[in-house]
Amino acid sequence: MKKTILHFIYDLGRGGAETMLVRTLKELPEYNNIVVTLYPHNEFKKELEGITCICLNQGMLLSFPFTALRLKRIIEDHKVDLVHTHLFWPTLIARMGTPKHIPLISTIHAFIATSVEYKKWYIRLLDKLSYKLRNTAIIGVAKGATAEYFSFLGLKPYRSYSLYTFVDVDRFRVNGNTPVIPGKPFRVVSTGALRLQKNQQYLVNAFSFLKEGDIELHIYGDGPLREQLQSAITDSGSRVVLKGVVNNMEEILPQYNLFVMSSTFEGFSLAVLETMAMKVPMLLSDIVSFREQCGDTAVYFNINDPVDFANKLKQLAGDSALRSALAEKAYQRVIENFTLQHHMKQLKEIYNENIR
Repeated sequence: MKKTILHFIYDLGRGGAETMLVRTLKELPEYNNIVVTLYPHNEFKKELEGITCICLNQGMLLSFPFTALRLKRIIEDHKVDLVHTHLFWPTLIARMGTPKHIPLISTIHAFIATSVEYKKWYIRLLDKLSYKLRNTAIIGVAKGATAEYFSFLGLKPYRSYSLYTFVDVDRFRVNGNTPVIPGKPFRVVSTGALRLQKNQQYLVNAFSFLKEGDIELHIYGDGPLREQLQSAITDSGSRVVLKGVVNNMEEILPQYNLFVMSSTFEGFSLAVLETMAMKVPMLLSDIVSFREQCGDTAVYFNINDPVDFANKLKQLAGDSALRSALAEKAYQRVIENFTLQHHMKQLKEIYNENIR
């Protein structure tokens, strides 16, 4: 008889955590899978056909103890054998609502010490107290993220794992990066929601030092900082264009000569993995997660020094051999470490170790 796993997440918008969850469900036919969300937003309806999805429709976040009781009833009604949560609030609620005889696994998708969410004292306190009350197996999306979770909160691990995010290489594989076309601008691309973590203001500032060169940046994504960024672009005269949201980045990304990302912190970036799989060379902020993810397959810049970015971008724009070498090394790193097959093998081992 199949065991039942309940997967619990904030909602089903197309973020990295949500995309990863939905893709893995297709690879778990040996289990009955139930997806529970706090909120109804769902951009994966087609991909989730045949999967039981339940929305708790939580009101105010302060009502989470009542939401935990509703979750407990769902676990009991569906005879759930294991609960797997993603992100902070689902994890907190699951620690309160999952019966003690049901194993609980939580995936940490970021380096929490630099996360905006964990700068709030009550988030740290709630996480720390709830972990001590309820044994939780922790999965970090990077080795550094797993270790930092326990050290930052001062917790002793119950069970801990590191499980890298993956990329669908069949979907994103291409035959190489677009060459620079004489007489055309050197085309640079960045993707991500327009919010503080992604640090796009840094890119606008850096491009103010590149007005003399024939280099142009296109940023794909939307978010609360759109108007502020557009105003900064207009005031600075930087060659930066906000392109909005698209659903076919696998077709658009290889049309560019270089990918950049200026995040102040990340978990294990799916956008970067997709870029690596498409053999687009990368210029990335010098943060711990990018170093672990990419190793020596990217060039890194100081996020406190826009001139450093500008100088390294000019170097890459003028060195096609370096760009090609970086792109090829990045692709090989994906094939050797970050495929769906790598991820699912380890995830199933974790489930088998914890399920009862």
